[in-house]
Amino acid sequence: MQLTLGPLLYYWPKQQVLDFYAQAADWPVASIYLGEVVCARRHELRTADWLALGSELAQSGKQIIYSSQAVLESGSDLSSLRKLAQAGGVLEANDLGAIRIAREAGIAYVAGPHLNIYNGPALDWHINAGATRWVAPLEASANTVAAILSEKTAEIETEIFAHGRLPLAFSARCFTARHFDLSKDACEFKCIEHADGMLLKTREGKEFLRINGIQTQSAACYALINDVAKMQNIDYLRISPQAEYTPEIIDAYSTQINTQQQNADWAQFNPEGLVNGYWHGQAGIQSTQEAL
Repeated sequence: MQLTLGPLLYYWPKQQVLDFYAQAADWPVASIYLGEVVCARRHELRTADWLALGSELAQSGKQIIYSSQAVLESGSDLSSLRKLAQAGGVLEANDLGAIRIAREAGIAYVAGPHLNIYNGPALDWHINAGATRWVAPLEASANTVAAILSEKTAEIETEIFAHGRLPLAFSARCFTARHFDLSKDACEFKCIEHADGMLLKTREGKEFLRINGIQTQSAACYALINDVAKMQNIDYLRISPQAEYTPEIIDAYSTQINTQQQNADWAQFNPEGLVNGYWHGQAGIQSTQEAL
C-alpha cells in the first residue's frame, strides 16, 4: 500500500502552490495529482505552469497524474485538458469527456472518484477503455469496494480517498460567489480568500458543509487512518491537500502503513473533527470510535 497526494481542491496564490509542491517532492507519496479540478476560472496557475511543475516533480521520482475537472463546461476546458494529455503520462478522468481525450492521446487514465463506478461490469468497462487505476466513489463502504473488486474480471489498481474534506457535489452555480452576492462570471475570485473553503453552519450552530466555489464539501474531515490495517486489496490511499499540516498528516499515514502505529495530533491537524461513516456503511457524518 502506498500514498498519493490528491489534486488541490482549493484556490491558493501561485507562490503558495509552488511552495507546497516544492515540499511535496520529499514527501513519502508515490503519485502526485496536478491540475485544476474545480473551476476553470481559477487561473493562478495556467496549463503551462502545471506542466512545468509536473516535469520538476517527476525528477524527484514521483508519478505525475494530471486531473480533469469534474464538470467540463466549455471548449476551452477541453482544450486545456488536451494539452495536459498530449504531454504524455497519465490522466485522471473525473468526467466522461476526459476519457475520450485520454484515448485520443493514446494514454492510460485513472478513473476518478466522480465517475460513479458501483459494480464490477462498470469497472471492467473502464479497464477495457484504458483505465489502469480507479478511485472508489467517495461514499462507498468497505463492503461495497470489496464487492466491486470481486465482480471485476480484469486487473486494475485500486485507490481510496483516505483523508480530507470530502468533495460531495458540484453545481453549475458558484456558491462562494453567491455568498458574496456576486455572479459566477464576476466572482472577484473570492475563493482565494478561503484556503480551506468556507464553513457553513445550521441555524442551530452545527457545522454542516463547506463551500468551495462550485463544489460542496463535508464540514468535518474524512479520515481512514485507523482503518488502514483492515484494508484488503487496496493499492493506494489518497491524502487531499489542505492549507496546513499536510506533511504531518502524510507522515502519520506513512507511519501507520509501515508500523501500524501513529501518534498524530488530530485535534491540531483537523480541529473540525474526523469522520469515517461512509467507509463503515453509515451516514457520512458519523464516526466510529476508531476514528476519534
